Amino acid sequence: MPNLAALLRVPHVDSLFDISPDNKKIAFAWNKTGEWQIYEMNASPSPSGRGVRGEGEITPLTNGIGGKFNPRYSPNGGQLAYALDIDGSESYHLIVYDFTTKQHTDLTPNISHALQPNFCWSPNGRQLAFLSNERGHFSAYVIPAHGGEAELILDTGHPAWQVEWSPDGKHLAVCCEMHGQDYGVFIVDIETRETIQVCHPERQRRVSNADEEILRFAQNETSVNAHAPKWSPDGTKLLFHSDLHGWFDIGLYDLASKQITWLTNSEDDSQEAVFVSNKLNPNLSSQTAYAQSKGAVNWIEALRLRGAESATPLSAKKYQVGKGIHGGIRLTSDMKRMVTTFSSPSQPSDLWMMDVESGEAVQLTHSMPEELSREEFVMPEEIFYEGMDGVRIPALLFRPKQTPAPAVVMIHGGPNWHYSMEWNPVMAYFASRGYAALAPNYRGSTGYGREWQYAARFDLGGVDTRDVAAGAQYLIREGLALKNKIAVTGRSHGGYLTMTCLTQFPELWCAGSALVPFMNWFKSHDDSREDLQHWNIENMGDPKENYQRWYDASPYFFLDRIKAPVQLICGGHDPRCPASDSLDARDKLVELGKDVELLLYEDEGHAFLKSENVLDAEVKRVEFIEKFLNKE
Repeated sequence: MPNLAALLRVPHVDSLFDISPDNKKIAFAWNKTGEWQIYEMNASPSPSGRGVRGEGEITPLTNGIGGKFNPRYSPNGGQLAYALDIDGSESYHLIVYDFTTKQHTDLTPNISHALQPNFCWSPNGRQLAFLSNERGHFSAYVIPAHGGEAELILDTGHPAWQVEWSPDGKHLAVCCEMHGQDYGVFIVDIETRETIQVCHPERQRRVSNADEEILRFAQNETSVNAHAPKWSPDGTKLLFHSDLHGWFDIGLYDLASKQITWLTNSEDDSQEAVFVSNKLNPNLSSQTAYAQSKGAVNWIEALRLRGAESATPLSAKKYQVGKGIHGGIRLTSDMKRMVTTFSSPSQPSDLWMMDVESGEAVQLTHSMPEELSREEFVMPEEIFYEGMDGVRIPALLFRPKQTPAPAVVMIHGGPNWHYSMEWNPVMAYFASRGYAALAPNYRGSTGYGREWQYAARFDLGGVDTRDVAAGAQYLIREGLALKNKIAVTGRSHGGYLTMTCLTQFPELWCAGSALVPFMNWFKSHDDSREDLQHWNIENMGDPKENYQRWYDASPYFFLDRIKAPVQLICGGHDPRCPASDSLDARDKLVELGKDVELLLYEDEGHAFLKSENVLDAEVKRVEFIEKFLNKE
C-alpha cells in the first residue's frame, strides 16, 4: 500500500466545470500540479476509448498564486470567467480570460469585500451577474464584462449563494439562505426590479425591489426550501430541488402560471437538475438530468418531458459510472453526451463523458498516477449503529481484517454534508494500515431526509456529539476496536465536534486532532462574516437571548475535562473558523497543563489551497494520531 504522502499528492477535478457553446471544449479546475488552476480539454473522447489523455490535449489556461474555480464560458465561447481565491480567505475575485488576446482581466480589483465563487454570464455576453457582501451580506450585482461599476440588482436581506441569468435575458434567479437551514429562490425582473419568490402557488405575490418589502416577504413562512435554480431554454420555467415532502425532489416552476410541477417523488434525494432543449425530436421539447442518491452513493437520472404545453415526465433513464458519487452534471446542447465528475473510495474525482443513448462512459481526465492505478483500496461498508437514545445512526465503516484493532472516528464538517462513497486519502490510509475507521453521518447531516438534517438544530454540540461518541461505543461493543485505542478527528464542524467529544466523553479517546475547528461559539461568532453569523443565529438562536445554550455548546469553557492529547490545526486567513479561537484554546490548554500541539498555517484559509500545506498538515495529523494508537 502506498504511503500517506503519495495518496495526498493524488490530484482531483472540481465538480464545477463547463462545456463550451460549440460542444468542442470542456473547462475545469484541477489541482494536477498541486495548485488549483483552470484547464481546457477536447470534449470528444479519443478513438482508443481511454479518453483525452494525449500530451497537449489538456491545456492549462491559468498559472500563478491562488486557487481558481468555477470556469464559465461566455455565450459566444470567446471568453472564460472564473473565480480566484488569492489567499484562502474565500474573498473571491471575478476574472475574465480572453481566448484571443490571452489576457486575464480582474473585474473586481482592489475590493475590500468578499465575493461568492458563483456567478453567471448574461445571454448576450456583455455582462456578468455575481454575489458580493459589499452591503454586509451577499447580494446580487451586475457588472460589464470588460469591467467597470457594478450595479446592485437584488438585496433580500439574506445571504445570497447562487445566481442564474435567464436565457431570454429578462430575469435573474437568486438563491438565498433563509430560515433555519432552508434556502429560497427569488426571481427578479432586471428592468423593473419586480421580484417574485418561488412559493406555494396559493401564497404567491409580487413585491417591488424595496429592501424592506422584500425582507418582510422573505420572513413569511410561505416559501418552499428551494435550491440550485436552473432555467429552461426559453426562460419561462425554472428547475430547482426542494425537500418540501421530506426528501429532496425536483420541482419545475412556471413563471406565467406560478405553478410548481413535481418531477420526482421518492424517499431518496433528487438534486442539482439541469435543463437542456431537445433539438433532435420535435415531439419532446426538453430533458432534464439530475443526481439521484440513496445513502452514500448516487447516480444520474435523465428525465424526458412532454412538449411545450406540458411538463409531464415521460420516462427516466439511469446512468452510473460506478458505486460512488457523480457531480456537476452538464449535457451538450445536442443532448448526445453528458459530462460529470465521478469519485469513489478507490479513485479521485475525474471528468467522465457518457453517451446519452447507450449510457457508455469514457474517462476524460486521469488523476490517479499510473503507479497507484493497480492498488486495491479497502472499500467501506454502509452500516447503521445504535445511538445513545436508540436511534439508528448511518455511517461508513472500514472494517479491519484483524479485530479488535486501534480505531479512528472521522467526523465530517458542514454540518449540512455527509460522508459518502468518495475518495478520501486519509481514510484510505487508515484502512490500509489495519485500523478500524468509522465515519458517522450524525444527526444534522444531509442525505437522510429533512427530519434528520434538522434534528440537531438548536442542539449543535449536543445530539450530534452523542451520535459520534456512540460510534466509538459501537466499535468497542462489536469487538471491532480496542478500548483506550480510539482516536477522534474532524475538519470544520467536524473539528468542533472533535473538541465536544473530547470534553463530553473524555474517557473514550486516546487522542483528538481538530482541523480548522471553532470552540467558543461567542468568539467565533463575533469574528466571522455576517452570512456566517446569520447561520449561527438561525440554528443556535440569538447569543444574548440563548446565552446558556451557546455557553454549554462551547468546548472552550470545558477544556479542563479533556484527558487525551489534543492537536489543533488552523489557517491564518480562515473566515469560517478563525484561527484566534484555536490560539486561545491552545493557551488555555497549556495553562491547564494539558498535552496540546498547535499547527498554524498563516497563509491558508478554511480549505487549504497550497499542496505543500495540505501534505504537511495531513501527514502531521496522521502521525499525531498514530503515535497514540500504537502507544504501548
